[in-house]
Amino acid sequence: MAKKIIIFGATGDVGLYLTDYLAETVDRSKYDIIASGRMQTNFFDRYNVEYINLDLTIKADFEKLPNSDVHAVIMLSGLMPAHVKEYNPQDYIDVNITGGLNVLEYCRRVQADRIIYAQSISDIIGYLGTEKLLKPDLARSIKYTGDHAMYIISKNCMVDIIEHYRQEFGLKSIIVRLPNIYMHTATPYYFVNCERRMKAHNAIIEKAIKGEDIEIWGDSNQEKDMVYVKDLAQIVEKSLWIDREYGLYNIGTGIGITIENQVKGIVEVFSQEGNKSKISYAPDKPSGNEYIMDVTNAKEDLGYEPKYDYISYLRDLKQEMEIDRFKDFHDEKCRKVIK
Repeated sequence: MAKKIIIFGATGDVGLYLTDYLAETVDRSKYDIIASGRMQTNFFDRYNVEYINLDLTIKADFEKLPNSDVHAVIMLSGLMPAHVKEYNPQDYIDVNITGGLNVLEYCRRVQADRIIYAQSISDIIGYLGTEKLLKPDLARSIKYTGDHAMYIISKNCMVDIIEHYRQEFGLKSIIVRLPNIYMHTATPYYFVNCERRMKAHNAIIEKAIKGEDIEIWGDSNQEKDMVYVKDLAQIVEKSLWIDREYGLYNIGTGIGITIENQVKGIVEVFSQEGNKSKISYAPDKPSGNEYIMDVTNAKEDLGYEPKYDYISYLRDLKQEMEIDRFKDFHDEKCRKVIK
C-alpha cells in the first residue's frame, strides 16, 4: 500500500507551487499525495491528487484524513499578518496553536513518520541590522511589538510543541525557516498593520513592464537573499527523505543581491527593447532589510543546491506570469471559502 504525504495549506500560494512540484517529482507508485485546505475546489484533480476540505481548528475534520500509512505531514497552514485585514490576537492562538496542535495529535494518532513545519524568519528578526548572514542555529530574537508579534509568538510556540512531540512520541521533525518567498501570485497586494499595500517587488516589475522610471531608495548596495518558490519546494521535497530525527534548515540561496542589481535585473527581463525603465537613486530615503540565508547545512544534509540564480528566477517568473498556471484555481467560480 502506498504511503501518504499530506500537505496542510495546499491552497495557499506556496502550497499550490509545492503540490505542483511534488506531483512531478514524487514516485507516485510508492506515495500518494493528499492536499488539504479550507477552499472548496476540484483544481487538484489535474494532478491526480486527492483533495480534502479541512479546517485546522475543527477536530472532527481530521477524521476525513487517512488513519494509517502516513509518511509525512507538511504543515504550511497558518494565519499570517500579510492576510489580516482586522487584528484579533485570538485568531493566531486558534489557528496557529490550537490548529497546529490538532495536526500534531493527528500525527501521533496515525503514527506519521515526520512533520515538516514552515517557520518564519521573524523568529530571528532581531538580528537584522547587526547580522548579515543569518545562520540556522541562531538563538531566537523576536520583536514584541508590531503586527508580527502575536504571529511569531504563536509560530515559536508551535516549534516548541513539535519538539515535545519529537521527544515524547518519536515524531521526526524538520523545521524550515522562510524569509520572503518570491513567486507569481493571484494578487500583488498584502497587508501591513491591517492596511493593504502593494508588494515593492511587484510594483517595480509593473513599472519595468510599462517602461516607467524606477527610483532606488536608501543604500543601493544593501544585499538580500532573493528566494524563488521553486527552490523552497526543492528543500521541502528533499526533507521528505532525509533520515534524521530533527533538522532546522533556512530556505534561501546563500547569495545576496544588491538592491541596485535587483532593479537592473527586473529592467533587463521585464522592460521592452526601446522602452527600458530609467533608474534613479534616492539615498536619503529609507532602506529595506538586509540579509542572506545561510544554507550550508541544507546543502550538507539534504544535498540541496539552488537551481535559480536571480536572473533565471526573474525569467522563470515572467513565464509563470504569462502561463498563469493557477488561473483556474483563482477563478472564484472554481473555489469559495468554507465559512
